[in-house]
Amino acid sequence: MPIVYCSLELYLPYCQSIKEKRNVVRKLASRIRSRFNFSVAEIGYQDLRQRGLIGAVSIGSDRRKLEQISEKLIRESERTLGGDLVRTEIDIVDLD
Repeated sequence: MPIVYCSLELYLPYCQSIKEKRNVVRKLASRIRSRFNFSVAEIGYQDLRQRGLIGAVSIGSDRRKLEQISEKLIRESERTLGGDLVRTEIDIVDLD
């Protein structure tokens, strides 16, 4: 049973408050949840107003399908965030 983990690191130089940053993070998380059926949480830099780290996790029965969906998630995030997305990572773990 494969589990996929995606991390998205954001740099938001235009955010002047943590509230403004959390609004951006909340919108992105909501979009990921609805389009890709991933569980999403802000996992780092919660107290910094111009940085964010989002983790997205999903589980399935087909590793190839999870790879494809996670790559789509990253491409959609790159398209949506542009230069604000500074680093992405995808890890897939097989639990047998």
